Amino acid sequence: MRNTYETPLNSRYASKEMQYLFSPDFKFKTWRRLWIALAESEMELGLNITQEQVDELKAHAEDINYDVATEREKLVRHD
Repeated sequence: MRNTYETPLNSRYASKEMQYLFSPDFKFKTWRRLWIALAESEMELGLNITQEQVDELKAHAEDINYDVATEREKLVRHD
């Protein structure tokens, strides 16, 4: 399950909404939205970003491979 933050204290202290806010699903989807906004801003500023690239980011905003993300986080030790 990727839409709930996993900790033993969840059932006692956190609402379903709060669990989702700290979940991997919310984290990665938020990062994707930020990357899209950054690409759009860079394109507006004249950096070498095309509309096609922005459209591709948008098309895959929800395509998150959690297994790859987990392995990457182990490698870079970033959460």
